[in-house]
Amino acid sequence: MIDKSVFNPTQQQKDISSKIVAGLERISEVFKVLLWEKAKTVGLSPIQIQILIFIAFHKQELCNVSHLAKEFNVTKPTVSDAIKVLDRKGIIVKDFSSTDSRSYSIQLSLSGKKMVAETHDFANPLKSQIDDFEQKELEGLFRTVSELIYKLNRHGILTVQRTCFGCKFYQKNNKVDYCNLLDKELLNQDIRLDCPEYQEKNSASIS
Repeated sequence: MIDKSVFNPTQQQKDISSKIVAGLERISEVFKVLLWEKAKTVGLSPIQIQILIFIAFHKQELCNVSHLAKEFNVTKPTVSDAIKVLDRKGIIVKDFSSTDSRSYSIQLSLSGKKMVAETHDFANPLKSQIDDFEQKELEGLFRTVSELIYKLNRHGILTVQRTCFGCKFYQKNNKVDYCNLLDKELLNQDIRLDCPEYQEKNSASIS
């Protein structure tokens, strides 16, 4: 059985899926390296940077400890510890305006916005390499990535996703992707991985 491991080079030569998984593992290492390099320059941890960037670009209802824990596949105590440090440094502000006095949402302070301006580009070295591919190659790669994210979520491996394929507004008509919210056909490049209007599809309606 161990001979069929995706990390066995011999298995990779026999099975292209194994080779792809091994390639994705290498790419995941790129994110870790780039994030750690940026973290060292600003004196924050990788998860703290990820939290700040997420808060900067997402609606407030998603910026709380519970959702952030799901978003980054870590425990609530891990997120809480990161928030405590960011709060102590004056980088975030806790908003207790919710009707539940025990919970709060997280906003960026002025210092936090400056920190995001310094860190949001950590993945640009990877993007610059992807930019070199032909448009058709990019579109094919994107389609595969977006469908893979959806499938991983369906199988409980990826806890959070906001791609069109899992949204209640998404519909497929005769192999045509369609958004009922925008009332328009979706081309491959129109499919979103992180849609602000995303609403989870009722599990009963998923085929």
